[in-house]
Amino acid sequence: MNMNATTTDHPARLASKRSMEIVQRKERGAGDKAEWLALFADDAIIEDPIGRSPLDPDGKGHRGKEAIARFWDTNIASIGITLDIERSYACGNEVANVGTITTRMPDGTTAVVEGVFTYRVNDAGKLTALRAYWEFGKMMASMRKS
Repeated sequence: MNMNATTTDHPARLASKRSMEIVQRKERGAGDKAEWLALFADDAIIEDPIGRSPLDPDGKGHRGKEAIARFWDTNIASIGITLDIERSYACGNEVANVGTITTRMPDGTTAVVEGVFTYRVNDAGKLTALRAYWEFGKMMASMRKS
């Protein structure tokens, strides 16, 4: 994660950075899931990617801690993730990070997602929304077996 240009203490930027740090850990355990969930408000939503996809067939997002916990179990827990944030723009109670996510599946397959990843926080600094703008088809086309 390259956020050298984003050294301010903007609350949304800090929350996004903390989320990305936890998600990128090489070895993740139950404590990491709990630590990640603690970043979110009770009624938070994750839309990753936004709209309908195999990750969200209804396109309504994953709302609330229980749904966000399932998102972790299904989409984060068993893969390796590297985030490279090239640019970050903080405004109001949100930040938009522009960059690339590389995932490594247990079988060695890698996939690359280029996109914009937004994080919104409430007054307490808890994440209320994590929204990811990326194209599922492009990610599938990038898949390579190592």
